[in-house]
Amino acid sequence: MKNLEDVRREIENLRYGYVFSYKDYVTANCCKKDIQKIIGSMVIAGELKVLDGYRYYRPDRTIFGHIKPSFYQLVKDLMIVDGIVVGYLTGHSIYRKLYLTTEESSIIQIGTNHVKPAFERDDYTISFIKQENKITNDNIALLQVLDIIRYITDIPDTTISDSCECLVELLEEINLERKKELISLSMCYPPYSRALLGAILDESLNDGYTDLIMESLSPSECYNIPDAANALKYAKKWNLI
Repeated sequence: MKNLEDVRREIENLRYGYVFSYKDYVTANCCKKDIQKIIGSMVIAGELKVLDGYRYYRPDRTIFGHIKPSFYQLVKDLMIVDGIVVGYLTGHSIYRKLYLTTEESSIIQIGTNHVKPAFERDDYTISFIKQENKITNDNIALLQVLDIIRYITDIPDTTISDSCECLVELLEEINLERKKELISLSMCYPPYSRALLGAILDESLNDGYTDLIMESLSPSECYNIPDAANALKYAKKWNLI
């Protein structure tokens, strides 16, 4: 069983930027008060930084100052609860990760089945986007792509045409089974999102794989996504205007 010195050594060896709570180390052999005393002394010594009332991290120092934890570390407690995945990063952080924009944002967005009010944490606003599909470790990357398509007009410092071209390249890299899963997940998204997905997939798919999307759409409905036609040769087929 761990003793207090074991706990101190373990905390000292945490990777930089890893966010933890004193609760992670409370055991029958290490009470809350003793753990908080160890952490408090490390905070005073500058070995740890306080994130909020009960969470901490080891700061990675550079010549420009210390580097804050990643977006994932900042909000992981909101995305994994009791070992179960209940949310995922989406929105601005994913736009930057996939090189759709270089613009930084003070908003961290989380996709979740149960939306909560936005709130402030550290220097960021944490907001939530409703996800109708069940969230699993395996489908998060696909849900992130579908969110990008859904909010493509909101991506800053770029054009819809450039974003569509990036998405075409991105989806060309995934295999057919993942594309089929993407199509299945898209059924919970708005019609204009499904139409845009169909036009993007048609750049690299054939043999009727996007027929399921087409069948889910009204043949008389048009979708106003300006500039998409400049990047997608099948935009007209999908009634994108």
